[in-house]
Amino acid sequence: MDRTSWLAQRRAAVEQEYTLEGSTYDDGYDPATTVHRAFVSDLIDLVPHGGTILDVACGTAPYAGTILGRGRGYVGVDQSRGMLDRARAKWPGVRFELVGLQELSFDDGFAGVMCTDAMENVPPEDWPRVVAAFRRALGPAGHAYLTLEEIDRAEIEEAFASGTQRGWPLVPGEVIEGDTAGYHFYPDQNRVLEWLTGAGFGIVRQENEPLDGYGYHHLLLRTTDA
Repeated sequence: MDRTSWLAQRRAAVEQEYTLEGSTYDDGYDPATTVHRAFVSDLIDLVPHGGTILDVACGTAPYAGTILGRGRGYVGVDQSRGMLDRARAKWPGVRFELVGLQELSFDDGFAGVMCTDAMENVPPEDWPRVVAAFRRALGPAGHAYLTLEEIDRAEIEEAFASGTQRGWPLVPGEVIEGDTAGYHFYPDQNRVLEWLTGAGFGIVRQENEPLDGYGYHHLLLRTTDA
């Protein structure tokens, strides 16, 4: 299978997995760590009162209440119908749209953009396009918050070796087995910084959060090209 077709297949697998899990995703599970909540709070602080935050790959909208409760507007988008059905049931009257990361096309209407626990589903070919879409969605002096999931590099290298032996058109950093919903890509932080800089972002602050068997790199960003 060629890589383009393979990536489309992997993306469909991820979408299907989250759609199937949508109705029960929140049951006994909270995706927000203490550090997640601290960075969301920092993003809210940087958005003027009454400004709107775009939550990209919002899932079941675990942060909507916090954002709305502090006087900011909220819009959630996701590619999974199941996740959005759950989000709409929790937050009737809030604007949600069925839009994937790769299809974002908002222009200059938001004071903040956030994308948590989702960029690992974006392949390297699409990273520049996705972060450029984040930038376009922001007005002047906008801010963004992203998370990068991280695992041990040895695990990534093992997955690459195993997958290429089976004929999969992987590139280094991709993992499709285990707890990945069908596809994860783990870029190194320097490569991510290049993509973000190229899209017109600078880092306000960042923090590594090690957890049990994985972790997150949290990034609070500002626009630099306004």
